[in-house]
Amino acid sequence: MDINFKEIITATMILFAVIDVIGNVPIIIDLRKKVGKLESEKAALIAGVIMIAFLFLGKSILNLIGIDVNSFAVAGSLILFFLALEMILGISLYKEDATNAVTASVFPLAFPLIAGPGSLTSILSLRAEFYAVNIAIAIIINIIFMYIALKTSEKIEGFIGETGINIIRKVFGVILLAISVKLFAANIQGLFS
Repeated sequence: MDINFKEIITATMILFAVIDVIGNVPIIIDLRKKVGKLESEKAALIAGVIMIAFLFLGKSILNLIGIDVNSFAVAGSLILFFLALEMILGISLYKEDATNAVTASVFPLAFPLIAGPGSLTSILSLRAEFYAVNIAIAIIINIIFMYIALKTSEKIEGFIGETGINIIRKVFGVILLAISVKLFAANIQGLFS
């Protein structure tokens, strides 16, 4: 066990960029409007457990069920693609249990927004370079940031206003769309090689 602050900072920054805490705020606000109240603690805890479990067991689990990392990332990129379309076009594709705060806190909030294909594949990539303990600490730091964003989403909405939220939603929808396309393009080639 070798705690290295440089590795922790690097892994935290990479995961922060991939999880996109700031970019997820409009999605969080949208979900909160659909379901009334989100269970922030549950979403953060489930996302944290998924990410830490994936840190230690991810590659083995995927291998066990016969799925390679590229296939996992492509499937996740499609989910992100449709979430981005919802944000950009103002449509609702996700209708299952739309009134259930518990379900919305798990899907799509904990997975795939927080513990999504980008963050999970990033964790596998980081695992090849960094000690697991440093990545685990970086995951916990990012979960704390996400929890704060979940808890303060109403205040953020009040500060920015409805028009500001709509603008941010469209802008980050395009960014999320670009991330999904990049994730798809980077991993689709791996399926055929």
